[in-house]
Amino acid sequence: MIEVKHITKSYGRRCALDDVSFRINKGDVLGFLGANGAGKSTTMNIITGYISSDSGEVLINGKSILDDPTEAKKSIGYLPEMPPLYNDMTVEKYLKFMFDLKKVRLPMKEHIDSICNKVGIADVKGRIIKHLSKGYRQRVGLAQALLGDPPVLILDEPTVGLDPAQIIEMRKLIRELGEKHTVILSSHVLSEVQAVCDKIIIINNGKIAAQGVTDELTGSGKGTRRLRLIIEGREQSIYSVLKNVDKVTGIEKRGETEKGCYEFVIESDKDIRRSLYRAISRSDFNIMLMQPEGRSLEDLFLKIMSGNENEEGK
Repeated sequence: MIEVKHITKSYGRRCALDDVSFRINKGDVLGFLGANGAGKSTTMNIITGYISSDSGEVLINGKSILDDPTEAKKSIGYLPEMPPLYNDMTVEKYLKFMFDLKKVRLPMKEHIDSICNKVGIADVKGRIIKHLSKGYRQRVGLAQALLGDPPVLILDEPTVGLDPAQIIEMRKLIRELGEKHTVILSSHVLSEVQAVCDKIIIINNGKIAAQGVTDELTGSGKGTRRLRLIIEGREQSIYSVLKNVDKVTGIEKRGETEKGCYEFVIESDKDIRRSLYRAISRSDFNIMLMQPEGRSLEDLFLKIMSGNENEEGK
């Protein structure tokens, strides 16, 4: 669906992208992450054809964004961080204007009505855009991205400036769109990416630092390599028992959760739940909770940004 092949981009002496390659398959909902200045926005702008790369190529459905931009862009719906709205138009007039500008070859009224219903703006079609709330304006921007029913949607910070209720609604909408579209979601809200996206790419200093399936990168798809335990007993005595269990490679103390109960996170390369249970039971401690725990996307992101994480999934 989308192939990015060895793209590089420099601004003067500063290298913004250095031999970046990745592939996004049909039906993927991809989270694209990076700190400010990491190369994220440059990559997004090259994929959409807004700027060109110094070398390499981007293919959208087999069409080069550089050599055949008209055909390639027909497959892309783009929602930038600041939606390109004409604030003195009504919602309906704006969408009709964009419909004509994009040369969409679908029945206009039926197509626009369908999109308005999908993104939840049917009740404000007759209102002037500048009088709408931030949430509604964001939805109007998303509606224009959906004109022509493009197979690829690129969403740059789609929930920025929204209130909590609007954020929840937008996340739900993105998940629904991911059932019929390939979606690239750029966001600084890591919990949002982890909740919505099934794949992730993290870019740092102009290079791909990590990419892969969300659960695999965060560790939640790797069985019980991290176990969260809450155990009733004396903390130091519990710790002494845990550290002597075979295959335990790390123990994190998290303190008292309720009177007489202490939380630990156990790390291991193996499934050691049975061994832990037997060791704790023999010591007459009570297990109040035992559950697998993956590291958060925030943990992974911070390790990569600080240079403490090896490249993954490349």
